[in-house]
Amino acid sequence: MSQAPPVMIGLEMPDVDVWSERVVVALGQNPGLFTGPGTNTYLVGTGAERVLLDTGEGRPEYLPVLAQALERAGGVRIQEIVVSHGHPDHLGGAPSVIEEHGALRVSKCPWPAMDDRHALDLTPIGDGALVETEGATLRAVHTPGHAEDHLCFVLEEERAIFSGDNVLGVGTTVIPPEGGDLLDYMSSLERLLAEAPGSIYPAHGPKIEDGTGKIREYIAHRLEREAQIVEAVEAGLCEIAAIVKRVYAAYPAALHAPAAATVAAHLIKLEREGRVQRDGEAPLEARWTTA
Repeated sequence: MSQAPPVMIGLEMPDVDVWSERVVVALGQNPGLFTGPGTNTYLVGTGAERVLLDTGEGRPEYLPVLAQALERAGGVRIQEIVVSHGHPDHLGGAPSVIEEHGALRVSKCPWPAMDDRHALDLTPIGDGALVETEGATLRAVHTPGHAEDHLCFVLEEERAIFSGDNVLGVGTTVIPPEGGDLLDYMSSLERLLAEAPGSIYPAHGPKIEDGTGKIREYIAHRLEREAQIVEAVEAGLCEIAAIVKRVYAAYPAALHAPAAATVAAHLIKLEREGRVQRDGEAPLEARWTTA
């Protein structure tokens, strides 16, 4: 029997941990099917003020954990907030953090369709932007695919990357219907690979020690999954539910719904490349055949 693929269901992590001299992680207290143990939020730097990277989704249980992380870092304060992307489990905690810790700049790549859902004064940043604090320099890398506003951040002093949702500590990234694009995502992985990172600090799951190896693994996995989807369509499976049942047979049934979104993303990519075609407008309800 083949070994079950790694997933984040049931994975546990400490509320607060120190991952390097510049990186303290505080768990967002929002465990779930898509978030695993919860969203990793990071205090970055070595000085009396640190950058807070991502904020969780705003669970009240998070604020005591953040306070514990600030104390663990040496009784430090928050300099400002930087957000990887606008999904609620990354940006949603910003208002409560500001209420608790005072006025703080919140910087992210603009995505009006998502940003307008949050009553926040946001500072726009984009590709190449630098966020500096004592002991740490974060360089933004625009990496759309999981979300159109997605930024990863290179920690220049460590040759490490905060990967947001583009690379996870366990399992693989979902390409959601809203704001997701697999062609963009594959290009983003190649761009991250070109950074040749040592460690990766993901938004979900444990620290990745071999960042470059993990990105290569992600690219290979996507190409393998694409080949499996093409084989399923060539075998006459026209509906995404049937393709998921075949391609994701080794995965827990609870993951089949997000898997359907990923299969749809692959099929849309293949359609754009002229390799498959669909009968029907909505990708998840359409019938798919080889072109």
